[in-house]
Amino acid sequence: MDVGELLSFKPVPTPKRPNEEDLEDSEDEGKGSKKAKRSNKSAINRMQQLGNKTLPKEPIITDKEKEDILRYVETEATEGEILDDTAVKKLVLNFEKKALRNREMRIKFPDQPEKFMESEIDLFEALQDLSAVATVPDQYPLLVELKCINSILELLSHDNTDVSTKVVNLLQELTDVDILHESEEGAEELINALAEAECPSLLLHNLARLDEQVPDERDAVHNTLGIIENITEFRPEMCVEVAKQGFIQWILKRLKLKVPFDGNKLYATEILSILLQNTPENRKLLGELDGIDVLLQQLAFYKRHDPSSAEEQEAMENMFDSLCCALMEPLNRDRFLRGEGLQLMNLMLREKKMSRNGSLKVLDHALAGPDGKDNCNKFVDILGLRTVFPLFMKTPKRKRILTLDQHEEHVVSIISSMLRNCLGSQRQRLLAKFTENDLEKVDRLLELHFKYMDKVDRTEKEMEMEAEDLDDDAQYLKRLSGGLFTLQLIDRIILEVCTAGPPAIKQRVQRVLSLRGGSLKIIRHVMREYAGNLGDAGSEDWRHQEQQHILQLVDKF
Repeated sequence: MDVGELLSFKPVPTPKRPNEEDLEDSEDEGKGSKKAKRSNKSAINRMQQLGNKTLPKEPIITDKEKEDILRYVETEATEGEILDDTAVKKLVLNFEKKALRNREMRIKFPDQPEKFMESEIDLFEALQDLSAVATVPDQYPLLVELKCINSILELLSHDNTDVSTKVVNLLQELTDVDILHESEEGAEELINALAEAECPSLLLHNLARLDEQVPDERDAVHNTLGIIENITEFRPEMCVEVAKQGFIQWILKRLKLKVPFDGNKLYATEILSILLQNTPENRKLLGELDGIDVLLQQLAFYKRHDPSSAEEQEAMENMFDSLCCALMEPLNRDRFLRGEGLQLMNLMLREKKMSRNGSLKVLDHALAGPDGKDNCNKFVDILGLRTVFPLFMKTPKRKRILTLDQHEEHVVSIISSMLRNCLGSQRQRLLAKFTENDLEKVDRLLELHFKYMDKVDRTEKEMEMEAEDLDDDAQYLKRLSGGLFTLQLIDRIILEVCTAGPPAIKQRVQRVLSLRGGSLKIIRHVMREYAGNLGDAGSEDWRHQEQQHILQLVDKF
């Protein structure tokens, strides 16, 4: 089949039906409008006659012919457009000439814009031409070799923000992650050059002078954050350098701005979450910059108000995630406690807004592990038990962003942490909760035990059926994600309340287990496995103490 003929084929256009509103005229129209009305009517008649005739049918194209056309377009359409070394050198040379010319004209006529404006326009166009190189990442090493990247970065401090915003747009195109992955060698060269020139610092300097009320400059702020995201996604270790050069400070300042919510605030929260995710140094830095207080202040708005859009909801969740990451640093737990973070999370849980989901995650992080002791005791003091146990007894259905399993995991994790960390009167108040209302919370514990026991059984059967060649660690991780982790937390609570609480609790546990075909032996087995696979939380001494504590509970049970 002739592909050229097929591509050039244009079906006969169907006559357009006029809008009825266009045909309506007012009573006081003149003769000219009546004539136009008559001509409209005759036109409609002609089109109705045309409509009765059969229009020529479009030829049917087979799948094979479609593939042939696509192959033709992909191979032929780009022929002669690919940039080779010579073409890139020409673009770079043209750009360098225009940049030099503009610099000279600005020095020569600093107070006469009309004299250097033409050279500025030429420079702007040269930057536009350079964006073509973003389609051929294989040529990035040549850009670096010709020192073009340094020349581009120098323009971030250009007096005209139109030029600096154009540079930001160009860098955003060059660092696009999809483009970078097309050529590993080219990407490495480019990222190395940007890192050596301290690109984040230069971008930050430019950000300080941009006015987000101006659309182009607002877009430049967004693209700047895009560059940071691209660089850190391709090379995660750059997160530390980006933070050191001042980006966390800028983001916190941007979050505090009292302006209507917009896309740039959303992007800023996303970048903050990325910078904190796997970087302990950045978590420490956030605490030193009073970032915990800033996040708490920003989140306080959502105590009584739901986000007004999906984008604002995402920004709220990003800030909760950033707070969770920050709380993995022990010093930040103290800052969170002093900043009345526990009180805010407790109020959020009571208000029943969307923020309840994030506050539950934050509480889980704040109370967990050996560094959560002070927070656990304080949470009992501020009457947090009255908030958590209703959520334990019944998972809310309204405004729940977390899944049912995630919600239950966080709640039982909070209770488990408190049982481990609370001392004295706080611990007694916690244990007393399980004896209320005819031991209803013990019944709920066992209901959850059987639910997650079934989930683990199903996961193990699936693993047997799939017959995957997994080592012991991989199998254990799969079982953890398949419900074992939550089951361990539930059984840990059962052990604690049975050994430390009144005898009636253990009697109820034994009776319910025997009625439903369970046994104490299964709980002991789950907890021995848990003791043998404690995670990395805390010091070596703490892990050893925790292991001994669990094994003692198993022996007493």
